[in-house]
Amino acid sequence: MTETVRIYTDGACKGNPGPGGWGALLRIGAHEKELFGGEPETTNNRMELAAVINALASLKRPCTVEIYTDSQYVRNGITEWLAQWRRRGWKTADGKPVKNLDLWHDLEREAGRHKVRWHWVRGHAGHDGNERADALANRGVASLKLS
Repeated sequence: MTETVRIYTDGACKGNPGPGGWGALLRIGAHEKELFGGEPETTNNRMELAAVINALASLKRPCTVEIYTDSQYVRNGITEWLAQWRRRGWKTADGKPVKNLDLWHDLEREAGRHKVRWHWVRGHAGHDGNERADALANRGVASLKLS
């Protein structure tokens, strides 16, 4: 039996829009992998999405995955809103175009490769995985200054 991959993700933005970063902590058994990156001009929601997309894309084969995010936008988007957006031609309930459509398509593709369960956790509330993902997202922002 294969073990479940637990992924903790977070996004950060210094200004919204502004420089942003994303971070992901992947755990399988006793093994951990840290991922992070950043973009010079972005939004917090884009970084939240990028964290999950990059984490799922890093998995080399289909897996059972538990994703923990402090973003209601990401969790609700993938579990509730996506099907409605598709049915309405990628429009929101009030008829506006879905924001970050490119990333929603990427997330849908990457999540489709795996068996994923989505969990929301309260941010900045002492949850170890979320705190680590937050630190990685801030490393993503800091990495921009090195470029």
